Amino acid sequence: MGGGSDLTALTVAELAGLLAQRKMSSVELTEACLSRIARHNEALHAFIAVYADEARAAAKAADLARGAGYALGPLHGIPFGLKDLVDLEGKVTTGGSKVWEKRVSPSTGTLARTLVANGMIVAGKTHTVEFAFGAWGTNQHMGAPRNPWDLHEARTPGGSSSGSGVAVAARLVPWAVGT
Repeated sequence: MGGGSDLTALTVAELAGLLAQRKMSSVELTEACLSRIARHNEALHAFIAVYADEARAAAKAADLARGAGYALGPLHGIPFGLKDLVDLEGKVTTGGSKVWEKRVSPSTGTLARTLVANGMIVAGKTHTVEFAFGAWGTNQHMGAPRNPWDLHEARTPGGSSSGSGVAVAARLVPWAVGT
């Protein structure tokens, strides 16, 4: 996936520090992540959906809030991947199943609500095995994430949270939810 000294190579702790010191903006970080997702997700298949417009709007809001002295905590303005098992109101949550491929979530799950309430930014939904029931990280119906360390050989990227694991390992986002 390549090295480099861009923002996506930094840890969450380093990013939180830069945001708190206002040496970087959430907009810059979010754009770096969205750019990396756009460049690599087709090959990696980590994300099932990317919410670029919403993430950009949330990043702008995070920067405005921080600038006004209203930081919601150390993770305010950090983008993350949300496993496609956790509901987001108005968004499709497939649970990795074709049976649910058009199921629109009626509400937001507690986990997602808590992270967003603390200022984190949902970059998109990450792949999971069907109904998170499987240890190999593959999903024959919805597609399986590719291990970012060897795209030439089919290697398992992990368990049911394989999309989240791939998203972080490939530096598409600095943090992701797994269950």
